[in-house]
Amino acid sequence: MGKSPDWLYTDNATCGSPAWIGKGLTCVCFKRKGNCQRICISLTPLQEERLRRLQRRMKVYFDGSKLDHQILIHKFFQEQEALRALWSASFPGQELQSLISDQWKEMGWQGRDPSTDFRGAGFISLENLLFFAKTFSTSFQRLLKRQGGKEAVWEYPFAVAGVNITFMIMQMLDLDATKPRTFVRAVFLQMLSENEWAFDLLYCVAFVVMDKQWQEKNATYMEFNDVLKSTRVQLEKELLMDDVLRIEDMPSYNLLC
Repeated sequence: MGKSPDWLYTDNATCGSPAWIGKGLTCVCFKRKGNCQRICISLTPLQEERLRRLQRRMKVYFDGSKLDHQILIHKFFQEQEALRALWSASFPGQELQSLISDQWKEMGWQGRDPSTDFRGAGFISLENLLFFAKTFSTSFQRLLKRQGGKEAVWEYPFAVAGVNITFMIMQMLDLDATKPRTFVRAVFLQMLSENEWAFDLLYCVAFVVMDKQWQEKNATYMEFNDVLKSTRVQLEKELLMDDVLRIEDMPSYNLLC
């Protein structure tokens, strides 16, 4: 594990100027791997583009009262397709009887219609679950089925936990802000410029970190928010480590392997 970086607030810092830095930019200098690097408040064109794409994903909701007929139909079928794909990835070989079914409770949704649960964090929370299921299927199945875990009253609803994790990451990264206001967000945007799927990868890391902390604490459902807060603290700590330049460099990423 690396040390947290040594941060230094400065205007027009003198630790070296990347080609895209313009005149008068306010930057933050920090040491990482022994070298002085800089994160600037203004974003590169690539960061702006990828941040806009991510923000658009975050704003996809399914509220029929705010959509015209054609958009509502398109989003309805998009939601259906994603839900069917999630079911297939979660329970391969087991047929889904209906998109509104008691079967969804097996995955940890609160009711028969999972869309009522993920609306709080938007469609991206469903996309995150699907990304996790397809990209890290072994870890996903282990958490979903509780293989090797303790069957006890302190289990958590898997799918609903996933929605809450999406919402927590969005808050942690302050993604609605016009410009970076925290070191964590600035570091993440650097990672996003390297990998457009950085948010989804961070989600997968967050899920396994949350599960690990949950089991270590023998937590109950009433303690879910406390575990989520400690998960956020752990993620922020790792993102600011001096040798973490990608999501894959985070120590907790190894929990997915």
